[in-house]
Amino acid sequence: MLTVPRTICLGFLAVITVGTLLLWLPWSTSNGQWNPFVIALFTATSAVCVTGHIIVDTPTHFSTFGHLIILLLIQVGGLGYMTATTFLIILLGRKFNLRQKIAVQQALDRRGIQGARQLVRSILGLAFLFEITGTLLLWFIFRQDYGDLRGLWLAVFHSISAWNNAGFSLFSDSLMSYQTSVPLNFVISALIIFGGIGYEVIFEFYLWLTDCLRHWGRPRYLVRKARQMTFSLNFKIVTSTTGVLLILGTVMLLLTEFRSPEAFGQFSLDQKLLLAWFQSVTARTAGFNTVDIGSFRNSGLFIMIALMFIGGSPGGTAGGIKTTTFRILAGITKSTLQGKDVVLLYRRQVPPTLIMKAVAVTVGSMFTVLISTTLIAIADPEINFINILFETVSAFATVGLSTGITSGLTVFSKFVLVVTMFAGRVGILLLMAAIMGDPRPSNIQYPEENLLVG
Repeated sequence: MLTVPRTICLGFLAVITVGTLLLWLPWSTSNGQWNPFVIALFTATSAVCVTGHIIVDTPTHFSTFGHLIILLLIQVGGLGYMTATTFLIILLGRKFNLRQKIAVQQALDRRGIQGARQLVRSILGLAFLFEITGTLLLWFIFRQDYGDLRGLWLAVFHSISAWNNAGFSLFSDSLMSYQTSVPLNFVISALIIFGGIGYEVIFEFYLWLTDCLRHWGRPRYLVRKARQMTFSLNFKIVTSTTGVLLILGTVMLLLTEFRSPEAFGQFSLDQKLLLAWFQSVTARTAGFNTVDIGSFRNSGLFIMIALMFIGGSPGGTAGGIKTTTFRILAGITKSTLQGKDVVLLYRRQVPPTLIMKAVAVTVGSMFTVLISTTLIAIADPEINFINILFETVSAFATVGLSTGITSGLTVFSKFVLVVTMFAGRVGILLLMAAIMGDPRPSNIQYPEENLLVG
């Protein structure tokens, strides 16, 4: 039976298949020869899953046609299969059926199915607004080094790649050539953060801001509005957790790599802060880097693994277990240590269904990373374990950062990463629902019994 989760998973597989065939063609390579199938499959999967993992040098291996195909795959993958499909339905003027509304609801992790058409329009408008703004800002930077036309193409590619948290770059060293450029670091960081924070958060802040501007001539109303700050629980958790993780990641990376001659050691203090900030941002599933990640110490790599595993926020283009899941787990731990039976976040009780979902997402994600890491460690035993773990977490969280081992992996390990990237993009719960099918309702209630835990 073709259930909604299966429809979404098959849709992603269909896009990956089309992308693989297009990147397989001789027109996609710079030398005009047929692209090896493994390279085409790996690159297409990485682009659709907005990961950024590469096994060849993207700017030199692929032609302009190949770069355009990669960019289109990034855009479709970032928006999501169901969002892209819904957009086509809107263009064709067709009506939504119930299955399509449910598919959009599950793909975007929404609670209801009403207003699917308006929602998709808003998401597309928001994405294009940020991508166009990012393109203009980056164009002013790139045109100084590459001219107007080439600079515009570079700006378009990197703006779309950054907003969708893909991490693909048309520079062989990613963004290391601009590692001390404050404007570029600011623009790319902003695109990554807003792209990964989730559309609901941006929409909610926009509505709050427009309401304040509408009453700009009423000081008392603005003061009362500022004091109330009546944002949703999702907004509070996403923004606060994102801010804490970005700052904490910056501080921790600065401490671990401060004196490392291969990483931050040769730079001034303000440049070290900029480098640490950008690596903390890009670890939130973006994939760009302004420093050679392979030069990091094990402590720095482990910090980035933790940041990558948490990832971005629901409804955005980022991967990982998501910030909301992380906060629910932290809330569970806090409540248990305090001897409470409920989980409270900002004076709101978290429903048991969300608690179970958060635990399931985390356990499923850890199990996936464990299996992938074990398989690659068996196939490539000569590679350092911390590098393998970094690679698999980066693939599952759709980050794309690498210590430089990707191209040297065996074909089997590359296929493992392909599956891992796919599982991380569609979501572990959605993937399991597609494999197992819809659950059968049951009226049977079983007796409770305690057991020892901890």
